[in-house]
Amino acid sequence: MSPEMSPDKTTDHSPDTMHKLVYMANQIGKFFASQGDDQAVAGTLDHLKKFWDPRMRAQILKHLDAGGAGLDPKVRAAVEQLKQGSN
Repeated sequence: MSPEMSPDKTTDHSPDTMHKLVYMANQIGKFFASQGDDQAVAGTLDHLKKFWDPRMRAQILKHLDAGGAGLDPKVRAAVEQLKQGSN
């Protein structure tokens, strides 16, 4: 976990913290983009499940519920799948 996302900050609901999570998620999506649309979504989802702290995943799901502003389309699809799997 990066210093910016210390455990104390993952429960922070500030716009700055959410901006960082959206930025990080979009960077992950960009990494997988060269593998094609389906694999980009699957790779992003897998990364979020394996490497993001549960509190970070909860925050990005709350952001999705609030409209998901700023999420790239493939990343949004991955977060939507994450949400479906968490129910």
